[in-house]
Amino acid sequence: MSTANTESTERTFEEVVSRLEDVVKRLEGGDLPLEESLAIFEEGVKLSREGAERLDAAEKRVEELLQGSGAARTQPWSDEEPETR
Repeated sequence: MSTANTESTERTFEEVVSRLEDVVKRLEGGDLPLEESLAIFEEGVKLSREGAERLDAAEKRVEELLQGSGAARTQPWSDEEPETR
């Protein structure tokens, strides 16, 4: 198993978000050499994907728990105002 996969399974979601925040701050600083910027950017993309996968898994788990229980169902988030009639 690769080191990257081992690290991703050992980090919590909160750790992923915290590290991603650090990556963004470093990139926004703008004082990194090109090669280092690219490496940091690549790490950020991987962290973003890992975080999204964890959120998707959590959403699926919630859906499975609510399925058949008669409880309210979740639905995708929308920034739009609901229609009023």
